[in-house]
Amino acid sequence: MGKGEFLALALRNPNNAAIIDALHRLALPDAWLVSGCLVQTVWNVLTGRAIDHGIADYDAFYFDPDTSWEAEDAVIRKLHERLAHLGVKFEIRNQARVHLWYPGKHGLPYPPLRSSTDGIDRFLTRNTQVGVRRAGDGYEVYAPHGFGDVAGLIARPNPGPNFSATNYVVKAARWKALWPELTVIAAE
Repeated sequence: MGKGEFLALALRNPNNAAIIDALHRLALPDAWLVSGCLVQTVWNVLTGRAIDHGIADYDAFYFDPDTSWEAEDAVIRKLHERLAHLGVKFEIRNQARVHLWYPGKHGLPYPPLRSSTDGIDRFLTRNTQVGVRRAGDGYEVYAPHGFGDVAGLIARPNPGPNFSATNYVVKAARWKALWPELTVIAAE
């Protein structure tokens, strides 16, 4: 699977397309729709399931040097207002401030990020290390490990600075229950 096929399949989910467009219209810095909502849409197409089967939420990143909670909360409120009609759970986070709250929430260190793609690089699994955003008249896709694991329905750990084997096992078990075709690579 190449970038074009991945994008075409991920955009079959009208929620993905609507969120990407809303992010673009808001002109948030370094904004991307990321992770599971993209990959799971592709899995659903490949396995003949409903387009939104198993998608718990839709995640977006942006990177704004203003790390105040007030600034992030204003973005969250604005986007929720614009996307409420979709009726889906949606989360957007300023990647410039993740290091401020992540250690307290997860008990793991989290060095500061320099961009939204740095945040994508730190995802728990390699198959979800993807992001899509509008670029000119088209789209830009970020996928540092390509699309082989997505196309092959493979969950593979991404051992990085904040990797949690426990969290990986829980996430992989949830996915395996929803997509029995999935191959789960054990964390070492």
